[in-house]
Amino acid sequence: MGNGLAVVFGGANGIGAAAGRLMASRGWDVAIVDIVEDRTKVVAEEIGGKGYICDIGDLQAIEATAEAITLAQGPASVLVNCAAILQEQKTLDDFPQELYQKILQVNIQGTFNTCRIFGGAMAQQGKGSIVNIASITAHASSPLFAYGPSKAALVNLSKSFAAQWGRSGVRVNSISPGMVLVDRVKARPPGRYATNPDDFMALGRRIEPEEIAESIEFLASDRASAITGIDLVVDAGFFVSNPWGMYGGIPK
Repeated sequence: MGNGLAVVFGGANGIGAAAGRLMASRGWDVAIVDIVEDRTKVVAEEIGGKGYICDIGDLQAIEATAEAITLAQGPASVLVNCAAILQEQKTLDDFPQELYQKILQVNIQGTFNTCRIFGGAMAQQGKGSIVNIASITAHASSPLFAYGPSKAALVNLSKSFAAQWGRSGVRVNSISPGMVLVDRVKARPPGRYATNPDDFMALGRRIEPEEIAESIEFLASDRASAITGIDLVVDAGFFVSNPWGMYGGIPK
């Protein structure tokens, strides 16, 4: 099913690692890019791809990584942007300015730069697909005062790139996952949330990384050849179930 090179930023863990594994299993050549060196090596070796160490908050590092990937594996057909800083909840009075700026630098500017560099090359080739991982926090308020706005910007940015490169054969879409059971979420102690998060999902459960990976691979592939500029919400029914709270909750 695969037909080229998929470059996965943030590919050493969670959604990115799941996407890399799935795409490799379906015939894609895969480049795993992450800032965590040991995990990058492990995942790359596991799937038979190549690993690259890069901080997407550093433009020069992205440029060097793009050059290294092209030399080693050829031009990218697909770019998947999963790398981000996931903010812990903080009060407004307890939010360091440096942390706020770092989150925006990585989540918005870093993704802008990976899209610009790899997407620009795809436009010159006349074909390509980019999938950016946003979040349901892009679509509603939350106490994540940096993470949420950064993901809202990413949804808008994806639509802008889709219009910019559409006539050049490059499709750009985003995915807004709900609560995904990545290691960091699983490690949170009991009582981290005021109520059971599963109670807020129409499906009565949270999401596995592999389920987001399926959506990524679909949008990346030619099976989605007429789809560009959308944000695909994959939330286990979080948004549709929440209004029911005013009426006693959804049926069990």
